[in-house]
Amino acid sequence: MTATIKIIQDNITQLKVDAIVNAANVSLLGGGGVDGAIHSAAGPELLEACKKLNGCRVGQAKITPGFRLPARFVIHTVGPIWSGGDNDESKLLASCYRSCLDIAAVHGFKSMAFPAISCGVYGYPADQAAAIAINSIADNLQNCVDLETVYLVCFAEPVLKAYHEQFNCIKGVL
Repeated sequence: MTATIKIIQDNITQLKVDAIVNAANVSLLGGGGVDGAIHSAAGPELLEACKKLNGCRVGQAKITPGFRLPARFVIHTVGPIWSGGDNDESKLLASCYRSCLDIAAVHGFKSMAFPAISCGVYGYPADQAAAIAINSIADNLQNCVDLETVYLVCFAEPVLKAYHEQFNCIKGVL
């Protein structure tokens, strides 16, 4: 069975899924945007769990419990900072999605939710990030036999629009 990809506008911290993905920084110790919102909603236990992970490299992912979140787990991934597109940003962003899906497969997750990784303060152009997200997820779903639903969660309207446009362009090839 192939998972369904759904693009929604919502607060990722409110979703009841097996795992939400945190667009974290390399320290994993909280920050702004979705990272700060997830840390705040999960409670101080999340910070304590993240301290034990010794950070995370760009393009990689690590997992913690969700603590006070409706989601059972948080998969923390570090997206690339946009610097024009000539510094392997696309490969690193694709690696974020692949790494998160690898963790989902190992844990047998049925549902998970991704934010628009790197589209906030990291400055990744939303249309390019959306294309990478959708293609990376589609390319790696075969490894996630238990996964039924993948949510692409956009907080801001312009990002939501970019994700819908890219999904409509790509959908015919999936």
